[in-house]
Amino acid sequence: MSQPAITLWSDADYYSPYVMSVYVALAEKGLPFTLKTVDLSRGENRQPHWRGYALTRRVPVLENDGFELSESSAITEYLEEHFAPPEWERIYPLDLQKRARARQIQAWLRSDLMPIREERSTDVVFGGVKKPALSETAQRAANQLYDIAASLLAHGQQNLFGEWCIADADLALMLNRLVLNGDDVPQQLVDYANFQWQRASVQRYVALSAKRAG
Repeated sequence: MSQPAITLWSDADYYSPYVMSVYVALAEKGLPFTLKTVDLSRGENRQPHWRGYALTRRVPVLENDGFELSESSAITEYLEEHFAPPEWERIYPLDLQKRARARQIQAWLRSDLMPIREERSTDVVFGGVKKPALSETAQRAANQLYDIAASLLAHGQQNLFGEWCIADADLALMLNRLVLNGDDVPQQLVDYANFQWQRASVQRYVALSAKRAG
């Protein structure tokens, strides 16, 4: 099996939840890749010399043998189809309906819950920053997150679909914006987020931001 030539572009601080999703997907599939960074705070992604994807100027960007792709869920779906099982590890459920549900969860986490993302930025998750109490608007969003997550996990298992998939990492990260800040999160969801966070691929990404901060 030939080794692909893959590059993943990340923000310089490794604070992007979307970079984490792609990094975890690559690690879970066992794909070798080169990790490069661009400093978003200095606008390096908007400079003409940046070798990342020119269309959206955002991270993550995946380069694979001359093909460039941005938007994390598009990247993870591409990785699943291009580096397909059984040669490579699976990151989406095998069952068609479960796979569709996993993609639905990913899309929801990226398009909704904006008040949580605004008031619990990922410096809470990766930098240990503590934020003040949630506004009423953000608390309503948090309650929505808790209700939906509890419904998805009503089966009592440790993963969304009985076995791990990339949507577990994405959901755990959203929950950890609140859990790691010390907000009042239902214990079932705390346990789920903590369990997911201990996965080796996730811890490898967390270590990048910790090393950068140190």
